[in-house]
Amino acid sequence: MRDNTHETTCAAVFTDEVLSRAAELARDSYQPVWTGASGEESTGESVARHLEAAAALLETDGWTRTSTYTSPASTKLPAIESMSTQAMVREVLRAIREETAPGPRTLSVALDHTARGEDGDTDTRDVAYQVLNRVVRALTGHDQAHATAWTERLHRTREDVLDLLAAGARFARTYGPGATAAPEAA
Repeated sequence: MRDNTHETTCAAVFTDEVLSRAAELARDSYQPVWTGASGEESTGESVARHLEAAAALLETDGWTRTSTYTSPASTKLPAIESMSTQAMVREVLRAIREETAPGPRTLSVALDHTARGEDGDTDTRDVAYQVLNRVVRALTGHDQAHATAWTERLHRTREDVLDLLAAGARFARTYGPGATAAPEAA
């Protein structure tokens, strides 16, 4: 669990001014920010819950900058012809366990895993990406910046990524559909 100093750090980087600029970017966006592939609009609250659930995964299981898709040498399988059915099933189950075991996740993996749970779906995941992209664009001033690339920079830390997710949730609640106190709905 993060302490209050983290909230201060987050506020120092992802200021209200940055979130206000992100709202302008969302408002001026060519494509709708708050509508997912289903064609239905997601509320700011539902997107915020998705972002917070992804952050909780990263806090619990850890964060990694990038995924590696190489298998360790120890996972070399014997020739299929020499394996019994029982040995094959055992290897498949081991591979599934390793693939689904909690462990450090990238931002993308955390957002994807959240889409499969009770705190989100594919629409809130896609909108969450749009929200995070707008926040990063507002922060960097670059109109083509992407949150996933921002999180993959060599100097990025887990705290930076958690700050981004917290700022995205704050942005969604403040400027998203259904926000009660939004200065202007994006």
